[in-house]
Amino acid sequence: MKRLMSGNEAAARGAYEAGVTVAAAYPGTPSTEITESIAKYNNIYAEWSPNEKVALEVAIGAAFAGARAICAMKHVGLNVAADPLFTVSYTGINGGLVLMIADDPGMHSSQNEQDSRHYARAAKVPMLEPSDSQECLDYVKQAFEISESFDCPVIVRLSTRISHSQSAVETGERVDYQLKYYTKDINKYVMMPAMARRRHVEVEKRMLALQEYAETANLNTIEWGSKKIGVITSGIAYQYAKEAFGDVSYLKIGMVYPLPEQLIARFASEVETLYVVEELEPFLENEIKKNGIKVIGKEFLPVIGELTAQLIKEKLLGVKQEVNEPLMENIPLRPPVMCPGCPHRGLHYVLSKLKLNVIGDIGCYTLGAQPPTESLNSVICMGASIGNALGMEKARGAEFAKKTVAILGDSTFIHSGITGLIDVVYNKGNSTVIIPDNSTTGMTGHQDNPTTGLTIKGEVTRQVDLVKLARAIGVDRVRVADPFDIQELKKIVKEEIASPEPSVIISQRPCALLKNVKHAGALKIDMEKCKKCRKCLAIGCPALADKGDFIEVNEALCVGCRLCTKVCSFNAFETSDSAEKAGALNG
Repeated sequence: MKRLMSGNEAAARGAYEAGVTVAAAYPGTPSTEITESIAKYNNIYAEWSPNEKVALEVAIGAAFAGARAICAMKHVGLNVAADPLFTVSYTGINGGLVLMIADDPGMHSSQNEQDSRHYARAAKVPMLEPSDSQECLDYVKQAFEISESFDCPVIVRLSTRISHSQSAVETGERVDYQLKYYTKDINKYVMMPAMARRRHVEVEKRMLALQEYAETANLNTIEWGSKKIGVITSGIAYQYAKEAFGDVSYLKIGMVYPLPEQLIARFASEVETLYVVEELEPFLENEIKKNGIKVIGKEFLPVIGELTAQLIKEKLLGVKQEVNEPLMENIPLRPPVMCPGCPHRGLHYVLSKLKLNVIGDIGCYTLGAQPPTESLNSVICMGASIGNALGMEKARGAEFAKKTVAILGDSTFIHSGITGLIDVVYNKGNSTVIIPDNSTTGMTGHQDNPTTGLTIKGEVTRQVDLVKLARAIGVDRVRVADPFDIQELKKIVKEEIASPEPSVIISQRPCALLKNVKHAGALKIDMEKCKKCRKCLAIGCPALADKGDFIEVNEALCVGCRLCTKVCSFNAFETSDSAEKAGALNG
C-alpha cells in the first residue's frame, strides 16, 4: 500500500514493521513526530522520557532484555545521551537498538548547528542516512538487521528536510519479532575497567567487519550517467545534487559510517571530475581525501546552513540564477514571537521592568530576548540557566545575585534543571529560579511531560508536584504566581531576589493554545479613553498594532487574555462587538 508520509512518519512506520517493542524519546524539533507517530501503534510501548539520556537508557534496557527498541532525539539531544551511547557501543546489544538522530542544518529551531556524523565515528557505531521517506522506512528496518547482525547500536541520521518533507511510501506488514533469550552476562554488560578493556577489542573487530559489509551493502548505490562528472553524496544533499547536476554519475552513500572505501575508489577511477556534496562538515570529503582521492567540495560549498540546488549550481558549476531583487526587498522580516495570550508575556514584562539579569533557557520563553522586552541575558542549553546563574553569583558575589534570576520551563526543569537547583542548595547559593509552568512542553508542539499527569498515549499517571519537588531539594522559599497578575508577580520577584537564601517562583498559567484554555473573546480600544501613551505595546502582543495616529487591536489575533488591561492606566480596553456576539450565542 502506498501512502504519502513525512520522513518522521515513515521512520515510525519502519519501527512498527520491524517489530519494535519499546520506543523512548524526549521531544525536540525536527525529531518529535517520530515518537508521536510510534505512539499511535498499540503494539509498541512508547514514552516521553524526562530527557534524552534517560530515553536512550530505557531503550538500551529493552534491547538488553531481548526486544527491539528505538530511541529518537534531535542533534543536541545526542549530546545529552552521549554517555550511554559510547558505553553501549562497548557492551553491544541483544535485541536490536536503533537511534534516530535529527540534525538541523540552518538552525530552524536549534541553538547550534551540529553534524552528528562525528558521533558515529567517535562512538564507533554504524550510521545510515536516508534521502527520502521511503528510505526512512527501509533504513530503519535494515538498521535493526545490522544492529543484531553486528551486536551494536545503529544510528539513523535525519535532517530537518528529510524529517518534515513528504514523499510516497510503500508500507508493509509488521514482522512477528520474538524476544531474544535474556541471560546474565557480566563480562558483556558490566563495564568495569577489566571487562571494558576486553570489550574494546570486540568493538575494533566489529568495525573491521562493518567496513567489509559496507563494501557490498545495498545501502550504497551507484547511478551511472555521464562519466565526465561523478558526485558522491548522501541524505537530502543527494536530492539537491540530482537537481543541480542532472545526468551525471552518482555514488549515493546510505551508510555514511563506516564508508565503503573500495567502492568509492572504484567509482572515483571511472569519472573525470569528482565532487562531494554534503551539508555541514566535510565528513565524507575528509574520509575520501584521507585515502588519496582528489575531490572538489568544501573549498566551494559552505559548512554553514542548508544546501540548495541553486547554491550547488552557483558554487560548483558557475551557474547563477537571476534574483528578483525588488521582490526580495519587499518581503518583511517575520521574527518568531510569543503567541497572543502566551503566559510568558507577563513574566518577561515584569522582568524587563525590574531590569534584572535574566539567565534564560531553552523553551518558548526564550523569545523574551526579542523586542520589546529584551529581557534575557543568555541562553546556552537545556537546564543551563540555574548553573549559569549560580556561577555568576559565585564570580560576582551576593549583591549580583539580588539582581539576577534564572528561568526555565516545567519540562526543561524536569529535563535537566533539577540537578542545577540541587547544586544551588548544596553549595550555599542564593539564586532565584523562576519556572514558567505552562502545563505542557509548548516549544515542540504540546507534548505531555512528568508535570502534566498524562503519558504520551494520553493515559493518566502520577503528576510531579513542582512545589513539593523544590522543597524536597531543600528550597524553603517556594512561591506560586500568576504571570498575568503583574503587580503581584512583581512584588513576589522583588521579595525573593532580596531574600538571603535560594528561592523558587513558579509562574503558573497554562499555554494559550491548549484545547482546554478558554478566553472571553477579543478586545477593542475605546479611542476616547486611549491617550496613545503606547504603554500597552511594551508587552509585545502581536494582536496590538501601532497605526501611528492610533493603537488598534487585531481582533483576528486577540484571544482576550486581558494582559493589556493590566498595563493600561486609562481603562481604554473593552470587550469587542464580536466577543459580545459570541458570548450571546454561547449563552
